[in-house]
Amino acid sequence: MPERGTRIDAHVKVLDERTVERAKARGIDALVYAPHFRRLPEIEARAARFSDDDLLVVPAREVFTGDWRNRRHLLALGLSDPIPDFITFEAAMAELERQDAAILVPHPAFATVSLTQPEIDAHGARIDAVETYNTKLLAHQNQRARRIADELDLPAFGSSYAHLSRTTGEAWTVFDDDLSTEADVVDAFKTDTPRRVVHRSGAGHHLYAAIEFAHLGYENTWKRLDRELLSGEDPTNPYGVFYEGRFDDVAVY
Repeated sequence: MPERGTRIDAHVKVLDERTVERAKARGIDALVYAPHFRRLPEIEARAARFSDDDLLVVPAREVFTGDWRNRRHLLALGLSDPIPDFITFEAAMAELERQDAAILVPHPAFATVSLTQPEIDAHGARIDAVETYNTKLLAHQNQRARRIADELDLPAFGSSYAHLSRTTGEAWTVFDDDLSTEADVVDAFKTDTPRRVVHRSGAGHHLYAAIEFAHLGYENTWKRLDRELLSGEDPTNPYGVFYEGRFDDVAVY
């Protein structure tokens, strides 16, 4: 029997024809597209390009707050204005609240890039949901995430966190309601709309998860070195001209 409601892969980094084909084959109704280091207008344009009657693509931003050694990531849906990376955590939270965005915590307590449980607890009233299953993470890391959400009584969400197209649809969040627009999806994450976090199982799922986890090494070595040392004009640099100086006083570099 088909699963009722709306199946949302709530965080993917890649969006192309293969991603869309994979999502539809897996029965996903909507993707949340939040690539690293891309400005909001570019994300919105690409999301619109790949949305159709069978698959809704919701533009979003995973905002890097703090510096490289002490990053705290926030996943924001429903943005109306661009927001840069590498500003203080409090400045990012204030800007997301100003825009009335849905504020989600991806991969909680993971390495040095995530909010810890005490930090989530301290800002619980400002946070709309915590990721409790991420295909890229190991089993004990997802178990810890579920425990954090349970202990803090915060809504959950799950995602493939696909950086590779083939991982799309390996995990998703099922909302009981039928959500057909971006606004519907944002509102569902901002409220206590009933939901379930679901993921695939079996050898294939574990293989895709292992490949995604291994991909972390590439992301955090050569790609990071290139971005930190070789490219001086990141699109989400807070001093970029498109931010019109609004974040100069809260930039961490």
